[in-house]
Amino acid sequence: MTNEYFNLLLILMAAIAAIVFVTLYFVEAGYGMLFDKKWGKPIPNKIAWICMEAPVFLVMLLLWSRSERQFETVPLLFFLFFELHYFQRAFIFPLLIKGKSKMPAGIMAMGIVFNLLNGYIQGTWIFYLAPENMYTIEWLATPQFIIGTLLFFGGMFINWQSDYIVRHLRQPGDTKHYLPKGGMFNYVTSANYFGELVEWCGFAILTWSASGALFAWWTFANLVPRANTIWHKYKTMFGKEVGKRKRVIPFIY
Repeated sequence: MTNEYFNLLLILMAAIAAIVFVTLYFVEAGYGMLFDKKWGKPIPNKIAWICMEAPVFLVMLLLWSRSERQFETVPLLFFLFFELHYFQRAFIFPLLIKGKSKMPAGIMAMGIVFNLLNGYIQGTWIFYLAPENMYTIEWLATPQFIIGTLLFFGGMFINWQSDYIVRHLRQPGDTKHYLPKGGMFNYVTSANYFGELVEWCGFAILTWSASGALFAWWTFANLVPRANTIWHKYKTMFGKEVGKRKRVIPFIY
């Protein structure tokens, strides 16, 4: 793909994300605690998460394996950072899910499509279209790489910690909903989403790329409206117990 067509793809994807952002304030994406059968046949959560997240891991692996830059230090680190997240999300996180919750097939299908496109976009930039003199070894000492890396792993930690808290809210056989507490849940009701936002903003900074910024924008467009819906659900369910917690960005929103 040429840079011209790649940039057009980025613009198109950014515009779609804007539409998704607005739409999700009016239409609930029916998975998780917002599960709704209207989004398609229910698929066991473990299977759905693997099917949804594994494609991006494999696409990035394929693009890396065919690139002449595969063992250059900086692109290799980008690859390892990205794959670490998706290895956990595709092959570890689903196995840790408790209970018999399900995900609508429509949500899973949309996730697969987005992940395939996103993996292609990130890998194409890093391994094929980025200027040859951009990601040299000197990149490791730039403010972008240092700050972005700290944010990336900080966000990953918040995300994993928050998932751990949510997984341990219920005893075996319990189907009730509980208000998560501890970690960043003391500040927001969707701490796991906050972690992902920080993580992918970090990736955008450490790669200093339009493709990384697109991924951060998609993360924002998808998760912020959903966090708003969850916040309202918690307000209805737990009332004053929610306190002054924000939706997804501490002290702001």
